[in-house]
Amino acid sequence: MRRGRVLGALLPLVLLATGCGIRSTDVVQVGDPATVEVAPGARAGTVLYFISPSPRGGLLPVVRQVGSPVDTTSAGTGQGSQSWGKELSMLFSGPSREEKRAGLRTELPMIRGEMIVRMDREGVRVRLESTVNQLSELARQQLICTVAYGRGSQQGTAVTVLGTDGSIGPARCSA
Repeated sequence: MRRGRVLGALLPLVLLATGCGIRSTDVVQVGDPATVEVAPGARAGTVLYFISPSPRGGLLPVVRQVGSPVDTTSAGTGQGSQSWGKELSMLFSGPSREEKRAGLRTELPMIRGEMIVRMDREGVRVRLESTVNQLSELARQQLICTVAYGRGSQQGTAVTVLGTDGSIGPARCSA
């Protein structure tokens, strides 16, 4: 009887040690990692980037419903130039009440005045009537990512920000 118990107790250990006949294999490469659309509603609105409430504090995209940008080509700002006043004003105004309750924040200062976004061969150029060189890296990325994705571009689009005290970039969105 005792012998049966000992064999019964050892059987699971023997099976575990042998791995039940399953052989180990090397890592098998099956292709690129999966990708997803981060802001699927972006086609119906504008994507703004705010700072996450997580301890890491990275950027999170937020979709806001707005009309399309106003074309100011005839206003003497140059061919293909657009004033994105409404969209950039929303970014510089910071998160909405609901977004703040969710813990989102901004490091961008309140900026008023003309804000011009222009696409050229080198990427996207933003002209602000404000200083830009004192902006933190997170604030810069908020602006760069919002402008890059707002133009229907992708993360790899180079963005240059021109202010009253110099320029930032060209830089790319790292979010």
